[in-house]
Amino acid sequence: MLGLKLPTDPRWVNIVEKNIEDILTDHAYCEQKAASTAISLMVSFPEYTDLVKEMIALVKEEISHFKMVHDKILERGWVLGRDRKDDYVNALLKFFPKGGSRTTQMVHRLLYAALIEARSCERFRLLSEKLQDKELAEFYRKLMVSEANHYTMFLGFARQYGDRKEVDEKWQQLLDFEAEIMKDLSKKETIHG
Repeated sequence: MLGLKLPTDPRWVNIVEKNIEDILTDHAYCEQKAASTAISLMVSFPEYTDLVKEMIALVKEEISHFKMVHDKILERGWVLGRDRKDDYVNALLKFFPKGGSRTTQMVHRLLYAALIEARSCERFRLLSEKLQDKELAEFYRKLMVSEANHYTMFLGFARQYGDRKEVDEKWQQLLDFEAEIMKDLSKKETIHG
């Protein structure tokens, strides 16, 4: 369903299990960045009313997810750690060239967002199925559904605002590029790394 070309190595969950505090901190910041992305899309493309309406709802949802993850951190007696760079996102953002029309820039940003949400969904599925901590596994199962909806929403907007054939070609190219990135990842205690 997600169309990812390279699945996450299931051994990634073993790294997560040994570093739950780190993964929760990274996850919290992923939710914060998702909310920031939605705000940025609203500010950059305010004339797209249906996009703005969805982004308003997404900001609320993502910040509520941030709170849920933060609460998990506090429940375990920890505090939110510092944000770290996201090697996955930084590599991914190099795919599309800078510039182009406003519509092209928007489509590229929507495709990036769709792919990040798809990979998050795939990772959350793995965590929901493989984590020994059953309470945390159930937490990730619930979040997985939400991420799948976000992925389809972003991809749908890219197809709505861009030329469908061109968007689908770019999507496939981005998926291929992302698969190459993933060959060097799945070795760190981060949601995408």
